[in-house]
Amino acid sequence: MSVDFNIKVGGEAGQGLQTIGQILSKTFLRGGFHVFGTQFYLSRIRGGHNYYQARISDNPIKAITEDVNLLIALDKASIDKHFDELSGGVVLVDKDKVKVDNDDKSIFHVPFTKIAEDVGGKIYTNTVAVGAALGLLCYNFDMLKEVLNDTFSKKGDEIVNKNIEAASSGYNYAQENYEGKCHYELESPGSSQKRMLITGNEAVALGALASGIKFISAYPMTPSTGVLNYIAANADRFGVVAEQAEDEISALNMSIGASFAGARSMVTTSGGGFSLMVEAVGLSGITETPVVIFLGQRPGPATGLPTMTEQGDLEFVLHAAQGEFPRCVFAPKTPEDAFYLTSKAFNMADKYQTPAFIMSDQYLADSEFTCEKFDASKISIERHLLTESNEAEQDKEYKRYKFTSSGISPRALPGQFSSLVVADSDEHDEYGHIDQTIDNRIKINEKRLNKLEGLKMEMSEPEIYGSDSADITLIGWGSTYGTLTETVDILRNKGVDINLVQFNEVYPLPESVKNILNKACSSDLICVENNATGQFSRVLKVETGVSVTGHVLKYDGKPFTPRYIIHELESKGVLQ
Repeated sequence: MSVDFNIKVGGEAGQGLQTIGQILSKTFLRGGFHVFGTQFYLSRIRGGHNYYQARISDNPIKAITEDVNLLIALDKASIDKHFDELSGGVVLVDKDKVKVDNDDKSIFHVPFTKIAEDVGGKIYTNTVAVGAALGLLCYNFDMLKEVLNDTFSKKGDEIVNKNIEAASSGYNYAQENYEGKCHYELESPGSSQKRMLITGNEAVALGALASGIKFISAYPMTPSTGVLNYIAANADRFGVVAEQAEDEISALNMSIGASFAGARSMVTTSGGGFSLMVEAVGLSGITETPVVIFLGQRPGPATGLPTMTEQGDLEFVLHAAQGEFPRCVFAPKTPEDAFYLTSKAFNMADKYQTPAFIMSDQYLADSEFTCEKFDASKISIERHLLTESNEAEQDKEYKRYKFTSSGISPRALPGQFSSLVVADSDEHDEYGHIDQTIDNRIKINEKRLNKLEGLKMEMSEPEIYGSDSADITLIGWGSTYGTLTETVDILRNKGVDINLVQFNEVYPLPESVKNILNKACSSDLICVENNATGQFSRVLKVETGVSVTGHVLKYDGKPFTPRYIIHELESKGVLQ
């Protein structure tokens, strides 16, 4: 029988929800399950209602669902808010600490705190809760012992043993006191294949390291900070300089300077921070200095909802900075996609000497996905720098911005050859010297814009999921991929003729996109986006002339679920 099981851990900030959720997720992963974990948290150090949700299956999963099978409630609000989500499930709660008005038989009391104090102190309360949850599921306790040992090994044997004892006590309490011993019998698939549990941020960081990044700068900003943290933690091993700048303006200017000197460079930010970077984006554009910009989206404007998710910055990124110059924009679908797309972003930035954007969002950035091991051998580092052999073919005086039909000029690094490298943020001639004449302005501006044609030819076509042609076609971009593929699977199993066209390389769009969309859809073309105005559908209209027939939009700070999308399609009359 196929397993599809959902655990939600609810409580206040500061109660260790993420620790409980991650230990449970790693335990199920070790047993051979596929795990998808996501969290909802408020922008505060303590208090408020937060939760961590883990979905466990013996099949690959990349989306959350709304039903809950097991709720670990660390406060009363968790029961009040999530009890109605239970689907034949159980609530684990310490009634000695949490006042429970509901006397439903599905609420099972476990004295987390008392058991923890008997073991060694309140600090072990969460470990007791983890053990009780697994006891209720009759899951192999040895798997949990291994995870606890890995998690706490750096703190010494005593801490490891105390955590194992606390977990065992919780496990035994649930087994001995729950009517019928087990509510579920969750048997491990026993797969020997090792998989990763990885966030989108970690995947981008790994992709950057595999791509030869040598400089990263940022001013920390949720949800992008995880990329900076991961690279900084491994900076010495990979020879990377990681700089926490005083502000976002400095961060991007630092990366542009490092790139000008020859280092592969990257900045990380979110929408509010990117607002401060905009002038420097223009500097990258006019000096034709490559840089990769990772932008983790969250709801705006201003501070908005700093810990929630949205896809609201696409048009901002496309039009940021004064004037007109080329750029390319990537929006990863999954962590695996993020790993390889990050490499492509670096290569495209170097080849076309332009800013390259990686657009993620809080949902992809922070969620934990089960992935197979990434293949670093598939990544190539393509710098596209002037070499000694072709430098000899250049004019005696080096033309940094030489006019070419492709718009790509030979790029040398300062001090690389005897030639002087000149760059200026004012309009300039082929040599890099200021030139404000009308003829030069027209010619060099057209040179830069000519790169768009080459960029279009190198951008990949969208993925078609499902049949090549269908009555209903969903269009998505970026992190909505997992939810949309599951939506298509559910509806196809019900006999609905539906498919999905998903974009992960969103600008510039290849010329073939118009024909792909016309072929994929015979009736309803529905764009699904985490924003209020249908930004990507407007990009499609401008770039290809294709108009969608409808939208499913969500902008409350929470990600899509298949149930939500299906309900919206029904309410709009798309599904009969």
